[in-house]
Amino acid sequence: MSMDGVAWRSLYNITRAKSGSRPFSKETLKRVMGFARPHRGRLIAFVAVSIAMAFLAVATPVLAGQVVNTIVARADAGEVIRLAALIAGVAVAEAALGMVSRWLSSTIGEGVIVDLRTKVFDHVQRMPIAFFTRTRTGALVSRLNNDVIGAQSAFAGTLSGVVSNVVALILTLVVMLNTSWLVTVLAMILLPIFLIPARRMGSRLADLRREAAEHNAAMGTQMTERFSAPGATLVKLFGRPDEESREFALRAGRVRDIGVRTAMLQFTFVTALTLVSALALALVYGLGGWLAIGGQLAPGDVVVLALLLTRLYAPLTALSNARVEIMSALVSFERVFEILDLEPLIQEKPGALAVPPGPVAVEFDDVRFSYPSADKVSLASLEEVSTLDTRGGEEVLHGISFRVEPGQTVALVGSSGAGKSTVAQLLSRLYDVDSGAVRLGGTAPASGLDVRDLTFDSIRATLGMVTQDGHLFHETIASNLRLARPEATDEDMWAVLRQARLEAMIRSLPDGLETVVGERGYRLSGGERQRLTIARLLIAQPRVVILDEATAALDSTNEAAVQAALGAALEGRTAVVIAHRLSTIRAADVILVVEDGQIVERGTHTELLAADGRYAELYRTQFAEATAVAEEAVPEY
Repeated sequence: MSMDGVAWRSLYNITRAKSGSRPFSKETLKRVMGFARPHRGRLIAFVAVSIAMAFLAVATPVLAGQVVNTIVARADAGEVIRLAALIAGVAVAEAALGMVSRWLSSTIGEGVIVDLRTKVFDHVQRMPIAFFTRTRTGALVSRLNNDVIGAQSAFAGTLSGVVSNVVALILTLVVMLNTSWLVTVLAMILLPIFLIPARRMGSRLADLRREAAEHNAAMGTQMTERFSAPGATLVKLFGRPDEESREFALRAGRVRDIGVRTAMLQFTFVTALTLVSALALALVYGLGGWLAIGGQLAPGDVVVLALLLTRLYAPLTALSNARVEIMSALVSFERVFEILDLEPLIQEKPGALAVPPGPVAVEFDDVRFSYPSADKVSLASLEEVSTLDTRGGEEVLHGISFRVEPGQTVALVGSSGAGKSTVAQLLSRLYDVDSGAVRLGGTAPASGLDVRDLTFDSIRATLGMVTQDGHLFHETIASNLRLARPEATDEDMWAVLRQARLEAMIRSLPDGLETVVGERGYRLSGGERQRLTIARLLIAQPRVVILDEATAALDSTNEAAVQAALGAALEGRTAVVIAHRLSTIRAADVILVVEDGQIVERGTHTELLAADGRYAELYRTQFAEATAVAEEAVPEY
């Protein structure tokens, strides 16, 4: 490697390393070794190849010096040819070992990436919903990308670099001291002049790079939020485009200024280090040549010293930055481990049971629940705050008890924030109760199985839920439907689309079932998007159905059509329906009125109206509002 290359390599390592002031963590190192264990065979081969390459790197200058000595001595030409052939052989061996080293490093590094990403991805999927409601998606994705790649460098580059550089440094020093200790010692005197600028200027460059990264991250977040369909809509409706543009331009301008300053510092840095290397080389040639003319040193030894000089400075510079590189990789590992160490609150018990076959009853038995505090489900670094919110832990459900017999429909009504959706989330085990029990199955009260004793797969197979937001993935209509039932045929999908009153609309699309719905389904209208989520529920064919404001986004015509479809599809199934519009749940077998986390009334629609309590009050209020809207819609002449 030339001294210019050494300078750029040193610059690259320093500016991209994170702070290494923290001590090494033995626990982190043990866990890192755990990830290395599956690749130990290749790691050993990688280290062996790196050592062999270090030996070959020193062999070439020595052979070159022998060639010069042979020529000066006017010895046998065959000896020169033999030495040249050896140099060629060393070059071929270096190339071959370089390819092997590259293959080993890439397979080890990519293997570690796969292991880390898969482990983190699987772990994140097991996290409770509370984790996702608090975490910034960009920060979480960064752990799967930037930090995993940073951890990979520990195996792909740093490990082999430390081993090969230590071996190369020892061999080079031995050969140089054996050739001329005087020239070697004098050349080493210039080393501090080489390293001090690397430390000081490299630190300044690292600070600039971090500032630029922060500005780029802020611009990325701004673009991600503003360029999504709901974000763009919000900016157009309530935002201030001129201020948004000025804010973005200020950050972009600062990144530009940092780029110019960084470019000039890099040029100064590399020029200074290259100048130092040239001075060291001049010293070797000058002093070595003078010793050679005086007969104290062979001419070929001058060549050996000159060629070995860069091979001395290169490993010394690399090793001086090795601790920073290692700590940078360990910081990345720690950030990944931070995610893995966050235990999911909702876990499947060993030996969990499956929901029994047949019709399923739903039972809530004196359920009390409070949403978990941030420290139990989140990390400050993922929320991008200095400290976690300490609020939480206040009870929101106070002794909820009810039972839904197989095939019955129970409706939950009440004010916003009363706890209705929380009941649905506990039933589907998105959260776990604090006390009491949620049970599935059983022909008599308290005879069902606690959802905490059931397998996740059987709960998912038994329950189907449609939420108010009607979320869809940026995939085709068929893919969104097959999320609920992967083996579904086209005929199955058309059947449920017919029930959801979407068949005609989707058949009119050029790509039919292969139409991409867009991010969050924004290429569809609100009603179409919600009906597609209902079709996804229908294709799953669950035994228990949960509808959480499932028809909230539909107009009166579509709502009536979908209600009829749902009525036919839910026949014979247990259903829990949460509705704000009371007109949609009048036919429910039982209506539960929830207020402040408690059931304050229960009965049929007729019974509750006759009782003239909270339900009757809600019903009269909605009826009066509907009448007022209808009267306002009548034009005056």
